[in-house]
Amino acid sequence: MPSEKNLALKKAQCEGLTEKIKSAVSGVLVTYTGITVEQDTALRSALRKAGVDYKVYKNSMTERACDAAGYSEMKQHLTGMTALAVSSSDPVAPAKILKEYAEKIPSFEIKAGFIDGGVVSQKEVLALAEIPSKETLICKIMLSMKSPLYNLAYALQAIIDKSGEAAATSEAAPEAAPAE
Repeated sequence: MPSEKNLALKKAQCEGLTEKIKSAVSGVLVTYTGITVEQDTALRSALRKAGVDYKVYKNSMTERACDAAGYSEMKQHLTGMTALAVSSSDPVAPAKILKEYAEKIPSFEIKAGFIDGGVVSQKEVLALAEIPSKETLICKIMLSMKSPLYNLAYALQAIIDKSGEAAATSEAAPEAAPAE
């Protein structure tokens, strides 16, 4: 039977994980089997740079934390060797980085995730990973707003050029006409 000290430590860890999940904007649950130490180090580094917390927890602890955080639907995905990547700022970052590694390593698999207070399936996490970055989306919006203005400017310039040509030909026409 575990000692009171160990139980208190585990309870504190579970409460910390619960708070981390509650305060996160998104999270992704993965199976991390078949990954080498070098690949795991590179993965953790990429996730750390993106501000994502990635850690392996016991499934029972993750299950309790998910229940307490309101993500009890995640229980069905807590089998085998699982790790949890949680982001408190960028909702797309964990999905993007983990998808990249899942494509490289066949046994590394995305199981499920959570975003906006709801649990999402593997398919939805992969779709989330396809979303362009915030900067790219802002650029696309700005270009779509700028494009009609450029088209209007080009159309007005064409009208000005055409009317300028008409004025130039009408002025040049009397000089070019033969005298009678």
